[in-house]
Amino acid sequence: MAKVVIKRADERYLPDICELEKLCFKTPWPVEVLYEDICVSHHLYYVILENDKVVGYAGMWLILDEAHINNICVHPSYRCRGYGKMLVHRLIRAAYKYGGDSITLEVRKSNLTALTLYKSLGFEEEGVRKGYYQDTGEDAIIMWKQGLQMENQWKGEEAD
Repeated sequence: MAKVVIKRADERYLPDICELEKLCFKTPWPVEVLYEDICVSHHLYYVILENDKVVGYAGMWLILDEAHINNICVHPSYRCRGYGKMLVHRLIRAAYKYGGDSITLEVRKSNLTALTLYKSLGFEEEGVRKGYYQDTGEDAIIMWKQGLQMENQWKGEEAD
């Protein structure tokens, strides 16, 4: 049975995160941006490891009482195992722990798997960003989950 662990991302995971970016996205985030987010600004990023191998990551910014999920990525060979859901769940718990009351994200209109996942976790569609994705000009669906501080399910759960 696979050993699955989620850990707070730091500099040692940066090469693995960059490889996942290249593998999963047409326009990967530059290493300098990821380094700044993870190592300098200390935004909240997590990696998911299966048998000590990084197979996914997720990150968010926390600004006052709002969290913004900026990226979620799971290696194609490790999808459909619930790892994306585990990562989003960890981000929600972290947002709660650090005082966030709402959490938002953008998702490609065509990414039906992700839309279904986010809706299952209580996110609601709130708007559209026309032509948001530069690589294709595709629209982004803006989703929000409100009232994190009112949900008892996050109390007592570890976030880091």
